[in-house]
Amino acid sequence: MPVIALDTSAAVAVSLTDDAGRTLASRAVPEQRRHAELLAPMIVDVLADAGLDRGDVTAVVVGTGPAPFTGLRVGLVTARTLALALGVPVHGVSSLDALAVGAARELGLAPGTELLAAADARRREVYAARYRVLEPQHDAPDAGPLVELVAGPVVDSAQAVAASIGQDVLAVGAGASLYPEHLAAAPGAPAHPDPADLARLALARLAAGAESLPTEPLYLRRPDVVPPAERKRASA
Repeated sequence: MPVIALDTSAAVAVSLTDDAGRTLASRAVPEQRRHAELLAPMIVDVLADAGLDRGDVTAVVVGTGPAPFTGLRVGLVTARTLALALGVPVHGVSSLDALAVGAARELGLAPGTELLAAADARRREVYAARYRVLEPQHDAPDAGPLVELVAGPVVDSAQAVAASIGQDVLAVGAGASLYPEHLAAAPGAPAHPDPADLARLALARLAAGAESLPTEPLYLRRPDVVPPAERKRASA
């Protein structure tokens, strides 16, 4: 029962997992501009790598950010359109949640450990959220570690984020690597979310009883371009 997951919060990335969360195929391109051009062919390639047809897909999972508007929108629209075309459900998961899960697994973090997942928000700011690693689920060992949100997500300067959480908290992600003078970046941690972790989180949350996983985007910032204010009419 394959699940296809995609994320455009940082890189353009697509993964295919089975319903136990095992990765069947995965591709990623470190590109922040050509999301619309790259994403659809990557979905086709991932299915081909796994020897599957798109009709085999049982669900679509998408990263909801936070991220800049344009790239994130491409991922969300693609996921919703694909799910509609296939007649399968679409689920949304925070990209920072997936980044935290990937870091907890790669670094072998013990339950109870807290970490900060930080993504590049540009403008010398980061998107950040604080997490705590949970006890593993014994009934779903292939799902890997899970995390719970402690605080955030927020968008702010790395210095402000460090001041609010304390500089000794382990930080992971591209946002941490960009500002090591403020955030305690962990060596060996993933820089970007793995879409397979989005799928694992979605599967775990649905199994735990979640009725829906909305695909509303986490922008955290007002858009740069807004409709012009209506001009006031001059009085006679």
